Amino acid sequence: MEMKIAGLNLHNVELIISAGLPEQLIKSGLAQVALAGRSNVGKSSLVNSLLGRAKLARVSSEPGKTITINYYEIDKKLLLCDLPGYGYARRSKEETKKWSALTQSYFEMNSVIRLVILLIDIRAGITDTDAVMLDYMHYYNVPYIIVATKCDKPNKTELNEKVNELVRDKRIKPGTDIILYSSLKNIGRADLWKKIAEYTL
Repeated sequence: MEMKIAGLNLHNVELIISAGLPEQLIKSGLAQVALAGRSNVGKSSLVNSLLGRAKLARVSSEPGKTITINYYEIDKKLLLCDLPGYGYARRSKEETKKWSALTQSYFEMNSVIRLVILLIDIRAGITDTDAVMLDYMHYYNVPYIIVATKCDKPNKTELNEKVNELVRDKRIKPGTDIILYSSLKNIGRADLWKKIAEYTL
């Protein structure tokens, strides 16, 4: 897999902090691209695929277990911020409250957010919890794109139907970019990097 892309050396990537408290959040310095999505949408797999690593982001067998924002520094030029997954059914009210506080704190007065990548399972479409995240982004007026994960799972007819449903969904801003992605087959990787570069480099 190509390890230099969009002018970035992907050999030079490190996890610099897993922030679990609002005061640990980084809100200055390098441009940030945030990844948001449901706990089982494949966020860790996408991080590994995007950065060309097998195990940089741990793929948990128990989604939604950890409530932290993981900051990956890429070639000392960009921060990829993996927001905690949402919509985890077995999460307690206290854990859900912590998720909400941390996520809201991330968006507040953060002038270095350049792009939010919202991961949507192409088979499920926009869920009610995805709509909450969309509300966050609309309220804080941050630019975002949709990455439809697991696009290798449906057949071609089903995939076209699901894409059309996404395009027509009125909860998404008209004209929002939608990228089909498969972490397993690295489908969409080059397109996603191109979009990241447009917003940050």
